[in-house]
Amino acid sequence: MPGPIARLPQRVVKLATGMFARDTGFSGPELHDLFADYTDDLGSYAGWGGGGESRWQIFERGLWSLSVDDQRRFLLDLCTYDGPSKYPMPSDDDIAKLRSLLLSGTAPGAMAASDRLESLADWDAVKRSWDGALAKVVSDPEGAITATRTTLESICKHICDERGTAYDDGWDLSKLYKAAASSMDIAPDQHSEQIIKQILTGVTTVVGGLAGMRNSLSDAHGRGKRAARPAPRHAKLAVNAGFAVAGFLIDTHIEKPAR
Repeated sequence: MPGPIARLPQRVVKLATGMFARDTGFSGPELHDLFADYTDDLGSYAGWGGGGESRWQIFERGLWSLSVDDQRRFLLDLCTYDGPSKYPMPSDDDIAKLRSLLLSGTAPGAMAASDRLESLADWDAVKRSWDGALAKVVSDPEGAITATRTTLESICKHICDERGTAYDDGWDLSKLYKAAASSMDIAPDQHSEQIIKQILTGVTTVVGGLAGMRNSLSDAHGRGKRAARPAPRHAKLAVNAGFAVAGFLIDTHIEKPAR
């Protein structure tokens, strides 16, 4: 006999339902269209003549038709939705609260590192890959590792762009990190105090390790028959380590404005 369907915590579902299927959010037909990218279980909208399901019933039925990982991914996509909707979209505070609840269980270190990301303008590409990495930790470990490296590469390029530091689009992560770090005076060779130099060297080592992990364990390259496949624990390690570095870069970029 199959076990019960895994579901997100009720407090998450209650918050999301209130945000997207009550006073704010989407109409019934819009909800059907949104869920159609994830499942066919809802079918076509049948409430045009009245007497159909309420919006919150459509929303929760759609959620329960998904795996718990797809439930999380669907709600994260709604948090960054910028298309048309019949009703006003939820407040920024509610969006931030829902994202925090959705992501806290996958990589808590990444959540702490993301505090200042929201304050940066025109960093949408970073935010998308950041959320993508977190959403894939359990369901797609290989993709999570790839998205983590993509996020770090994008952060380094954004920092270089805003600080007028030249780089080549073909550079690998290690070169991009070195350019971004040097532009903020946090490269190991820019410090003489041993403990600071040791810590910054450790960060550089982590970046190199993430690049190697991505090359050997992610979905970025073709795989042979005997290739090792990462488990969720490997993805959590990569995401937490990668976003610890990402948070350090963002904090430094904000606290040390370009001269």
